[in-house]
Amino acid sequence: QTPASRVSHHPSQARKEPVLLERKVRNVGILIFPDVELLDFAGPYEAFTTVNDGGTEKLFEVFTVAEQPEPLRSRAGVRIVPDYTFDDAPHIDILIVPGGQGTRREINNRVVIDWIRAVSGDAELTTSVCTGSFLIAEAGALRAGNKATTHWASANRMREQFPGIETHEDVRWVDDGAVISSAGVSAGIDMALHVIERLCGEDTAASSARLMEYDYWKPAKQKAAAVSAT
Repeated sequence: QTPASRVSHHPSQARKEPVLLERKVRNVGILIFPDVELLDFAGPYEAFTTVNDGGTEKLFEVFTVAEQPEPLRSRAGVRIVPDYTFDDAPHIDILIVPGGQGTRREINNRVVIDWIRAVSGDAELTTSVCTGSFLIAEAGALRAGNKATTHWASANRMREQFPGIETHEDVRWVDDGAVISSAGVSAGIDMALHVIERLCGEDTAASSARLMEYDYWKPAKQKAAAVSAT
């Protein structure tokens, strides 16, 4: 896979790379768990499904996956019914691991960590939102030498717990090739739009942002707030 539009801190330094965009339906699997941060998964869910609403072809099949089939509650108390469990989920092309207070428990849940490890090893992209970065690091998708980000309030804890990972602050997302991490909560929307742009092109991402009335998304502005793997 060819990474696209990964840049440094200044728009003037944006790399212009030729990109071969493959138009196919990709399965986007979003892990959910008790005390997940609602917008961490709902924001990317909205971005990927809005692409389908705004285009002439379906590009993403989006679904949630949990360890157990029973309804669970987000950190804010919203009741969520997972689409699939670890046992019956379809193949996942793009894995999204959100954050929230529940990550402090799930990082010690070997069933969850082993599932992330297995799925990420076969996925096209593994992504995290907020403190979901801790889970993908524990699973080995993020490892020593990788660049990443997380919620600003957890950045120092990330450095202490995973010192080999280069943790960045004050960026919306970090694209490190097959692994993309975002900062907290609303930054997951920016990360999802970046993934859409990388896989489907700038116009498709811009259309999704416009349909969501997400005015914060401006490609040049966003690329200036990202960190490249190179």
